Amino acid sequence: MRRTFLFLARSLGVGGAERQLVVLAKGLQARGHRVVVACFYGGGTLEGDLAGSGVTVVDLKKGGRWNAFGFYRRLISLVRREKPAVIHGYLPVPNIVSVLVRPLARGATIAWGVRASDMDLSQYEAIDRVAFRAATALSRFADVIVANSWSGADYHVHEGYPRDRMHVIPNGIDTDRFRPEPSARATIRREWDIAPDDELVGLVARLDPMKGHPVFLRALAILREDHPRIRAVCVGDGTASYRGELHTLSAALGVSDILRWAGSRQDTRAIYNALDLLCSSSVFGEGFSNSVGEAMACGTPCVVTDVGDSARLVGSLGRVVPPNDPVALAAAMSDGLRMRSAAHSLECRRLVEAEYGVERLIERSEALLASAP
Repeated sequence: MRRTFLFLARSLGVGGAERQLVVLAKGLQARGHRVVVACFYGGGTLEGDLAGSGVTVVDLKKGGRWNAFGFYRRLISLVRREKPAVIHGYLPVPNIVSVLVRPLARGATIAWGVRASDMDLSQYEAIDRVAFRAATALSRFADVIVANSWSGADYHVHEGYPRDRMHVIPNGIDTDRFRPEPSARATIRREWDIAPDDELVGLVARLDPMKGHPVFLRALAILREDHPRIRAVCVGDGTASYRGELHTLSAALGVSDILRWAGSRQDTRAIYNALDLLCSSSVFGEGFSNSVGEAMACGTPCVVTDVGDSARLVGSLGRVVPPNDPVALAAAMSDGLRMRSAAHSLECRRLVEAEYGVERLIERSEALLASAP
């Protein structure tokens, strides 16, 4: 049965949750549903990924954090016009907003998307802590709550979310997009002046305290002692202040000469192919790591910290260490650099295809939302 899905998102800027929203929206549209994505702030980079898909993108033109009147007026008008069967929020503030417009969408299923686990809220602004607590209090008004990881589901239930409405649907990895590509490996290495026999390890994540960049940098300083041809890259961006802190730390640790800060990049498939090893050094908050799944789909070995569902994701094909342990991380990275082989790369890709393909995400989501009260 054709349904109208209304997704609410802060923006479609580059990020793991936003990429998953785009994948799901396109998949549901391709299955014959009408899909509308309403962004609080328009102009996000990933809006281009929806071009030509049939998905309608609406800019709600929220002028700022406290600019609410015009924003809600436009959202109310959209809800009344579209009469969605499902209103699906992504992340705490859009989730809260979905509940606030519920009285205007009689009969609609209110679905929430939660993406993190075991958050250290002390690392973030007061407004973020308030939003999380407000979402927890309002979660009982959602019909369906979708976590992208088992650890995320357990964490939110522990914090006060209703267990009987919590469901787990892992992220979907586009294995047509993320695939082995030797020519891309050579292109990126030439761009970065990295020799074919250099050992390149990478961290692909926004610059955020949860991602554990300081741990990665300290592990890199240890790793270089036994790996004279080691090189490293950090792909992702963040606030100027935090970026400055990380640059200062890398200089103090003596790894600036072997480390490249690549900033935000769209050609992540090529980057995964250029790496000999992907590292996920998260110290808290990780749910389902897109970068790990995408790298494995490209056949790249992974070393991860035991945060979120990362250990479940890599299974026996990766190396898992405790968070906040640079010595253990360095040892695992040294071991991981020896894992790469044609056979191992093939096994990594097969695992992602079997368990975490895009079609599984779309099928699971459609079935859950279609059957929701």
